[in-house]
Amino acid sequence: MKEIKEPEGKRSAFAYYIIVLIVIMLLNALVFPKVAQTKIKNVDYGTFLTMLDGGKLDTVQMEGDEIYFYDKDKNMYSTTSFNDSSLVDRLYKAGVKFDRVVQKTSALSSFLTNWLLPMLIFYFIWKFFMSSMVKKMGGQGGISPNSMIFGSNRSGAKMYVEDKSGIKFKDVAGEDEAKENLQEIVDFLHNPKKYEDIGAKMPKGVLLVGPPGTGKTLLAKAVAGEASVPFFSIAGSEFVEMFVGMGASKVRDLFKQASEKAPCIVFIDEIDTIGKKRDSKGAIGGNDEREQTLNQLLTEMDGFDATKGVIILAATNRPEILDPALLRPGRFDRRVPVELPDLIGRESILKLHAAKVKLDSSCDFSVIAKMASGASGAELANMINEAALCAVKHGRSAVSQSDLEESIEVVIAGYQKKNAILSEHEKCIVAYHEIGHALVAALQTHSAPVQKITIIPRTSGALGYTMQVDQEQKNLMSKDELENKIATLAGGRAAEEIVFGSITTGASNDIEQATKLARAIVTRYGMTDDFDMVALESSQSQYLGGDYDLTCSNETSTVIDKKVIEIVKRQHKKAFDILSQNREKLDMLSKHLYEKETITGEEFMKLLQSETA
Repeated sequence: MKEIKEPEGKRSAFAYYIIVLIVIMLLNALVFPKVAQTKIKNVDYGTFLTMLDGGKLDTVQMEGDEIYFYDKDKNMYSTTSFNDSSLVDRLYKAGVKFDRVVQKTSALSSFLTNWLLPMLIFYFIWKFFMSSMVKKMGGQGGISPNSMIFGSNRSGAKMYVEDKSGIKFKDVAGEDEAKENLQEIVDFLHNPKKYEDIGAKMPKGVLLVGPPGTGKTLLAKAVAGEASVPFFSIAGSEFVEMFVGMGASKVRDLFKQASEKAPCIVFIDEIDTIGKKRDSKGAIGGNDEREQTLNQLLTEMDGFDATKGVIILAATNRPEILDPALLRPGRFDRRVPVELPDLIGRESILKLHAAKVKLDSSCDFSVIAKMASGASGAELANMINEAALCAVKHGRSAVSQSDLEESIEVVIAGYQKKNAILSEHEKCIVAYHEIGHALVAALQTHSAPVQKITIIPRTSGALGYTMQVDQEQKNLMSKDELENKIATLAGGRAAEEIVFGSITTGASNDIEQATKLARAIVTRYGMTDDFDMVALESSQSQYLGGDYDLTCSNETSTVIDKKVIEIVKRQHKKAFDILSQNREKLDMLSKHLYEKETITGEEFMKLLQSETA
């Protein structure tokens, strides 16, 4: 086995000892002697004799060549003695007290005054500044002034047991595939012999990957709850320290605690904080604190035996930046995707969280699940809570369907802006704009039905919005569907052009979304004849919705821009033509929305069909 070197944090602590010693020596050499000297006044021998003959002295003490004497006012003086044979007679004649014993400071008093007192003063000053520094750093990782000086540091991991957390797989909804994968770990912790007999080994580490809010931490706690074993939880950021070696020390302590409590589960949240790919750009020689912590983690994972029942779970939403050494077999052997829930999963999550809330008979979670397409588990839980708050605000004793729908609008567009006052002209423009979206969507094929239209301003900045809801789970989109979506986004601007002969800033968000869709058609989906099945963009963060970077030449980028503009222009013209051909319907529906401010999709379709008839 490789020898594990002592972390550099200990050498840093030794440097602090040297600094403390130097400071104390300087204090003793420069400060304290001067303080002592200010108490004794040095005079010449003649002055001493004059004061003696004048009867001004009280006590005289002699030590070697030095004479120390006190006057009647107890002021202390010193002088150098001479070979004066008559001095004793003169002292006796003057009637002063004299001897050869000088009152010296005891060894204990000298130690307390010259060494211990400066050390205590320095220690408390140091502790004050270190405590202030820790507070500014947010106090993460359990840092204390003592641990920074003496090199002792605990991992800071929180330990949970079954009776405290009580979380089971039944408390996690919408992630059936992930639960099935993790069920093997639970079975291994319950029946390890079954796996040993056949020669199978459970993976040392399991990596949970997925977007934020999908329940990765909850799943890890559920594994521990099902297995009825201790659960150690620590965030990756808690390993990051200011002093080199401290993070590695925390890793060692964490695995030591886990070995003592085996069988158990160790969960490291946001492992990308310490597990990033190593390079030599961040520090001299590439040996900074984060890399030492990662190296220690790799060593510990190699050093423990998985058959003892210590399972390492980790979670991240940035798997693409993790160090390859961390992902190789023998460390994090298994990757479990924890994706955004589908339609059935969303409905299950809503029902799970709604079980703690009073509901009336009007609640239909299948409709809410369709409206909340793309929402994570955390967002769905928040929607249920917002619905309960909305019910309380309106004085109801139970949550209704309208409360649930309002909660989705709160999450998507923000709260209603009560103090926003639109002029009559602006309100009319917003009404035409939103009906433009809805009418283009309704008069096209392959478009999602309209669920709701409103012109009530929201805190997100939207002056109104049109909500479309697919009636079933959609995993694929055709080119026609994408282009129709762009045409629907262009419907608001087209309505303004037709009715008012001018355009406003109200279409800014529509323009942004339409441009992104058109660019994706060209660069990622391979839906153009010019580029065929060539990927011209790459994603930098799969689960965080990051931007895409172009992977083509400048010349090709210019062609891409032209194609994107062509697609958007073509769909803009399509929306313009649809609304121009249905101008009467546009006016009638806009007037109705202007008067009522909010209409449902069902109401919108009835008006549209009656006008058509």
